[in-house]
Amino acid sequence: MPYRTRYPRYGFPAHLALVAAMGASAAWIPSASAREADSRWSLGVAVATADKVYRDYDREVLPLPLVSYESDRFSLGIPVSDFKFYSGRTLSFRLRARVANDGYDADDSPFLAGMDDRKLSVWAGGAIIWSTALGNISGEVLADALGNSKGTRAKVQIDRRFAAGRFAVTPRLAAEWVDDKYVDYYYGVRQSEVRTGRPFHEGTSTTNVQLGVRVDYMPVPRHLLFLDIGSTRVGSSIEDSPLVDTSSQTTLGLGYVHRF
Repeated sequence: MPYRTRYPRYGFPAHLALVAAMGASAAWIPSASAREADSRWSLGVAVATADKVYRDYDREVLPLPLVSYESDRFSLGIPVSDFKFYSGRTLSFRLRARVANDGYDADDSPFLAGMDDRKLSVWAGGAIIWSTALGNISGEVLADALGNSKGTRAKVQIDRRFAAGRFAVTPRLAAEWVDDKYVDYYYGVRQSEVRTGRPFHEGTSTTNVQLGVRVDYMPVPRHLLFLDIGSTRVGSSIEDSPLVDTSSQTTLGLGYVHRF
């Protein structure tokens, strides 16, 4: 796919569109280590590339500021913010809000001409994080708080950090279920949008599988460089959409973070 530098436009004010574009950066702000437990604010910058499974969709190149704040009660960042209503040594229950950069503008691809824009949204619900000997196991169930798709999504993920000196590697594996309303909104074709080669399509629920790995390097305390690579294999209901011409989408990010 060709590359282009762009900021998405989904009917939101410009600054909110930029915030939503940072969605891919969530995994790129590593958790503080035990020796940095007093760290609260993190600031940084990253460059990311991302593609989507839509036909003839150009790969995006995004410059991203990274900001996060961590405390006993709050974990605030872009695109995920949590309120921790219970946090024990190995278990944490949270209320979560997530901005997801799903969807498209009709002019993002020649094949999407004549489609209504599909807007990004804010998803809200509950989450749990369980620290085990095998790694961190997390789960979330979220609903579309803005009502754009009126959908629901649920995700389970396992990740584990392996450290060696100043380097660390964190692989992750996740499965995310999305309901029929989500799939129909983002990958369906309405009767008014039917064209030659683009038949009517009604989405059904499906499960996406996500793989990723993050590599961290800390040259000096509180300064961190990272590389993050992720891939999502979409479910059959999404792959069957006439708007889609590939079964997977990828993200790549390179950045720097300073903890205060």
